[in-house]
Amino acid sequence: MTYEELIERLDPNVYQSLRQSVQLGKWPDGRRLTPQQREISLEAVIYYENLHNIPEEERVGYLDRGSKAGTACDPTVRRTQGDDSDAESDQFFEVRS
Repeated sequence: MTYEELIERLDPNVYQSLRQSVQLGKWPDGRRLTPQQREISLEAVIYYENLHNIPEEERVGYLDRGSKAGTACDPTVRRTQGDDSDAESDQFFEVRS
């Protein structure tokens, strides 16, 4: 069985358990995740969410930018000119990846 097949067949309860473990940094029995376990579990959770079309706002790591989206407070926005404290809104542009 390949990694992709394993994730495709992953039980939703196991996915939820992995997701919670990544978020809390410990397994359901209380043992801490090692950095390698956390990395592998996070990769599995992300792969599962992409494969099963989990809505973006329900995915692990989602940040709701709310009313700050597209403003100078949004980390996806960069200044186009110098670093003045009296910045005009036209000095910013949105960065999309």
